[in-house]
Amino acid sequence: MEVLPEDLTALLTEFGRHLRLGRNRSAHTVRAYLGDVRSLLEHLYARSPDSAVRELDLPLLRAWLAESAAADVARATLSRRASAARTFTAWLTETGRLEIDPGLRLQAPRAHRTLPPVLAREQAEQAMEAAESGAAQQDPMALRDRLIVELLYATGIRVSELCGLDIDDIDRERKLVRVLGKGNKERSVPFGGPADTAVDAWLRAGRPALAAAHSGRALLLGLRGRRLDQRQARTVVHEVVAAIPGAPDMGPHGLRHTAATHLLEGGADLRVVQELLGHASMATTQLYTHVSVERLKRVHDQAHPRA
Repeated sequence: MEVLPEDLTALLTEFGRHLRLGRNRSAHTVRAYLGDVRSLLEHLYARSPDSAVRELDLPLLRAWLAESAAADVARATLSRRASAARTFTAWLTETGRLEIDPGLRLQAPRAHRTLPPVLAREQAEQAMEAAESGAAQQDPMALRDRLIVELLYATGIRVSELCGLDIDDIDRERKLVRVLGKGNKERSVPFGGPADTAVDAWLRAGRPALAAAHSGRALLLGLRGRRLDQRQARTVVHEVVAAIPGAPDMGPHGLRHTAATHLLEGGADLRVVQELLGHASMATTQLYTHVSVERLKRVHDQAHPRA
C-alpha cells in the first residue's frame, strides 16, 4: 500500500464524509468505496508523485481497472470498483475539482448473478422445529436463538435490520415489524403466528433474564445484556441450519433468500416481495424468480419421463 501525500489523504477523508452524510451510504459501503478509491489514488500517485486529481481521466481509470483485472480480481469486485470510481469522479466534478466527469464513460464487466442457496420447504420447517425444540426448556439463549431464525425466515429482513430492532418496533396486535432499512428507509413487514409465539416466549421468559441497565429498548440481547451483534446472529443461523441433513451451509442472508423464494413459489406478487424485502430496484427482486425457475427445472428433469 502506497503512502499517500497529505492532500490526497485529506481528499479521501472528505469523500468518506460525503458518502456517509451526503449519500447516506452504509458503513459497509463506505469502507468498500474508500478502499477502492484509495487504490485508484495510489495508482495515480505511482504514475507520478506530482500527479493531481485533476489529471484523472478515462484512460487512467481504465488502466486502473485493467490492472485489477490482471491481478485476477473477481468480476463482482471490478464492478464495485467501477461504481466507486464513478461516484468519486462525480463528486470531484460537483465540487469543482474536475471540469469534466470521466467516470460517465467508465464501464466494467457485470458481476455474475449467482443463484443463492436456499432451503427446501421441508428443510426450513425442520430448521424452525429444531429451534423450537431447543427452546422447550425455556433457556433464555435458546429462546433468543429461536426468535432469530423465526423472524429472519418469517420476514426476510436483513441481519442488520434484525439486530437494530427495538421492542417498540414489534406490533404484536397487527403482527407487523417496523424495519429501518438501507438509506434509513422505513417499512413494515408482516409476520405469522409461529414468529409471534417466539416473540412472546422471548419477551416473557428470555429477555428479562438477560436484560441489564445498559440494554435499553433493544429487542435482541447478547449474553451480557447488550444489543445482539450481527456476528452472533450469523453464528446462530449457521448452527441451526447445519443440524439439518442435506441443507446448504448458510447464514441470515440465506434465510432471507429462502423467505423470498418461498413467497414467490407460493404465488406472491413480485412487487409485494420487493416491498417486503426493501429492494430499491425490481431487478434485485427478480433474481429470486430465477431461483424458482431453476428449482422447477430440476424437479422437471427428475420427475418427467421425457425430460
